[in-house]
Amino acid sequence: MIKGIKFVNIPVADQQRALAFYTDKLGFTVATNQPMGPGGARWIELKIAGAETRVSLFTPPGHEERVGTFVPLSLWADDVQGTYETLRARGVEFIAPPKTEPWGTSVIFKDSEGNQLHLGSR
Repeated sequence: MIKGIKFVNIPVADQQRALAFYTDKLGFTVATNQPMGPGGARWIELKIAGAETRVSLFTPPGHEERVGTFVPLSLWADDVQGTYETLRARGVEFIAPPKTEPWGTSVIFKDSEGNQLHLGSR
């Protein structure tokens, strides 16, 4: 039976630029980075410390219009405000400062490709 989510996909236009963003700014580590078919595309999977689910930086053919949109993915951190401050100091662009609601704290940021991602408390 199904055991979990292996990876979630983030569409990117420039895999090298996105790889640098996710590793240098967000602190993800490379699990897989290998050629994938003709045309120079690569299969890149990244790990988040302490998480089982990985992130892939790949845009399937015909899905290029997804690059630069809202990614249906929610990342979490124990300290959203502190993570916001750290990432902002590293040059990560945020839509607005973190907002605290009765259900938790959250913020939306942009990656190197213009994708918007959600970061919230657990």
